[in-house]
Amino acid sequence: MSVQPHPQDLVLNRLINAPAATLFRCWTEPALLTQWFVPKPWTIASAEVDVRVGGGSQIVMCDPQGNQYPNAGVYLEVVPNRKLVFTDAYTAGWVPSAKPFMTAIIAFEPEGDQTRYTATVRHWSEETRKQHEAMGFHTGWGISTDQLEALAATL
Repeated sequence: MSVQPHPQDLVLNRLINAPAATLFRCWTEPALLTQWFVPKPWTIASAEVDVRVGGGSQIVMCDPQGNQYPNAGVYLEVVPNRKLVFTDAYTAGWVPSAKPFMTAIIAFEPEGDQTRYTATVRHWSEETRKQHEAMGFHTGWGISTDQLEALAATL
C-alpha cells in the first residue's frame, strides 16, 4: 500500500509499537482523535467524522489563545485498519471547498507486533507544500505522532 512519492508531498514515516487496528481507531473515533491530533498546547475543540467514502469530517483545532480553526473534509478511500485517504478539496456531499490545500494518505502496515505508519500529505501546488513545511509540518506532525503512539499504548 505504499504511495509513490510526488514532488508536492510531505511525508512522515515511523514504526510504531502498536497494532494497526489501534492506530486506525485513534484516527477514526472522535473521542480518541481529540486526544492526540494536534501538538500540545493546541487542542481539538470538536471532531465529527463519518468514516466512509464520501463521508465528511469537521475537526476544529484550537490554539493556546482560544482561537478556533475549523477544518472540513471528505474521505476518498477507507480500508479498515490499513488506509485512510481524505481531502479538504471537498466537504460533505462533495461540495467543493473554498480553498483546497491538501490530500492526506494515511497508511497502517503491520510489521510483526508493530505498525509502519506513513502519513503522506499531497499538496495542490508547490506553493502550498512550501507553506505547510514552513508552518512546521515535520515538527507538528512528528509531535502529534508521538502523542498518537502514547495514546495507542494505553488502549
